[in-house]
Amino acid sequence: MSPEKLARINELAKKSRTEGLTAEEKQEQEALRNEYRRAVVGNLRGQLDNTVIVEPDGSSYRPKDEKKK
Repeated sequence: MSPEKLARINELAKKSRTEGLTAEEKQEQEALRNEYRRAVVGNLRGQLDNTVIVEPDGSSYRPKDEKKK
């Protein structure tokens, strides 16, 4: 997500606390928040997909591979 979009999310949040938002701004805020959530979940899923667990005996596995069994 671009820094401009993050700045806009913060700008709308501040405005909602002080002045209130118009209907269009509320829609824009919700769309930006949803986009942000999708980006965070996607990044987390990518990290978890590349996680390797190493057992004390030295063996390793990916939890993603365990689900398939």
